[in-house]
Amino acid sequence: MSDEPTLRARALRLLARREYSRKELSRRLAPHAASPEELEELLDALAARGQLSDERYAESRVHALTKKYSAARILHELKSKGVDAVVAERAAAEARNTDLERARVAWRRKFKSAPVTREERARQARFLQSRGYSFDVIRAVLNSGEETA
Repeated sequence: MSDEPTLRARALRLLARREYSRKELSRRLAPHAASPEELEELLDALAARGQLSDERYAESRVHALTKKYSAARILHELKSKGVDAVVAERAAAEARNTDLERARVAWRRKFKSAPVTREERARQARFLQSRGYSFDVIRAVLNSGEETA
């Protein structure tokens, strides 16, 4: 008997560390599967037992990413990891409601004062844009920053 762990053991070891989307777990296990059919059977069985869930994965990723990124960026991240569009949209919808406040928190943490020059304003706007915030949110954050200065 080989010391090589079974495909199921590998899957459970990965899932014990963190949540994975079905597509992500499939990609990780594919090199170790004897056939694509065996891999699909395993993924179906894990999903049926509730050990693999795209909904749970989306929820945990949203929780981790809302501290740093906008709802649009979170949605993109979830879709890139293979989460169904409907599940991803539902998970990111809650974050969308707090985009402005989270952008303000990120801006305050990074910048201590409102932009004085056009160059500073552009730099601060680029920072928020890199986090995925819309131009309306960026404008609101920078304009509120000028009012408090």
